[in-house]
Amino acid sequence: MTHQPKLIIGLLGYGVVGKGFYNAVKQTPGLNVVIKKIVIKHRAKARDVDDNLFTDDVEAVLQDDEINTVVELIDDAKAAYALVKKAMEKGKAVVSANKKMIAENFEALMYLQKQYRVPFLYEASCCASIPILRCLEEYFAFDEVKSIKGIINGSTNFILTKMLNSQLSFSEALAAAQKAGFAEANPALDVEGHDAANKFSILLAHGLGCRVHPREILYSGITHISKADIDYALKEKKTIKLLASAQKTTDGSVRAFVLPCFIRQDDELCHVKNELNALEVEGVFLGRQIFKGKGAGAYPTAAAVLSDVAAVQKGYQYPYRKLQEKSTGLKNDFLLDVYISADQLTKIKISDFKRIKEVQSRLGIHYVLGSIEAGKLLNTNWWKQKGVSLFVTEITYAQNNLPVSQSVTTNELAEISM
Repeated sequence: MTHQPKLIIGLLGYGVVGKGFYNAVKQTPGLNVVIKKIVIKHRAKARDVDDNLFTDDVEAVLQDDEINTVVELIDDAKAAYALVKKAMEKGKAVVSANKKMIAENFEALMYLQKQYRVPFLYEASCCASIPILRCLEEYFAFDEVKSIKGIINGSTNFILTKMLNSQLSFSEALAAAQKAGFAEANPALDVEGHDAANKFSILLAHGLGCRVHPREILYSGITHISKADIDYALKEKKTIKLLASAQKTTDGSVRAFVLPCFIRQDDELCHVKNELNALEVEGVFLGRQIFKGKGAGAYPTAAAVLSDVAAVQKGYQYPYRKLQEKSTGLKNDFLLDVYISADQLTKIKISDFKRIKEVQSRLGIHYVLGSIEAGKLLNTNWWKQKGVSLFVTEITYAQNNLPVSQSVTTNELAEISM
């Protein structure tokens, strides 16, 4: 049996995931791991473990030469990056679950790993219990990934499940998610789509070789979904999911978005409920693979952190194989088939549509079914205002090759809606 080197860990953060990780280490026999120090904000707060473990001085970890591994589990992305950078400069391996910090500093973190020759692993940053990053790096190592599609935020999936299956309002479903521990007291990162966009930018790098900042991705959340939208989906025998979707084109470029979508009953993602996440990855040779698991909660996330700690023991580092392949970045030149509803029809910018299939404006229900270029949505915000909801109705990535003369005018809309 190969001897595993002893890891002396400095743990940054002792929130829900930090506690879960600490308990997981204690309950896992055979690990040659010791948590020497835990850095917290409030030193005086009573805790259920040895008080001598805790400190409010991060230098107690960074300057301790015996600590060879830092596990970063704090909620401040800016502070986390500064600490991770210092830890790498000290030659310490780092494990993190901070998807915002990673997504916003991806290039710099890659450089630091190479410069200081230290492992930096972050499986827990994407989809909690699903081991998707190492799968993309190793299982799909020599197969080109054609597309990735899935549910990558457990909080929003839980909320949407309650809204559709239990007919709860958004506020009621959010309260249920918070009570169950799947949403934060300030849930904006989840429900406004920021969390999913951060995760997806990481997945795009490992899966499709596309380095992109989250703000370059077309995305939104679920905060404006109304009862009328739920009723429409149920009438059409569909469900609603916040989907991340990306496809690589023949020239190596990537088309991607994170948006609420209407999903048919025969789609396997339709039946992924509550806090579960699911990803569908399609390779040229391996075909379509579906991964499903818990995407939120203390122990699923902590287990992913623990897996990375075990990988550090074995000297594992991400090879970033897909980033060596040709990729020309994101393109937003494709059309999206969408359903856009509003509390007032005038809030829907008709001139942005390339095609209109249906307009409804009666009895307090206002919506337009049609096609809009992704780039148009990325560069405007009218569809994100209060009282407006956008849903993708069909994922085709059709190229926008309609001549400008076919754009819909306000006068034509008036004729359609009569």
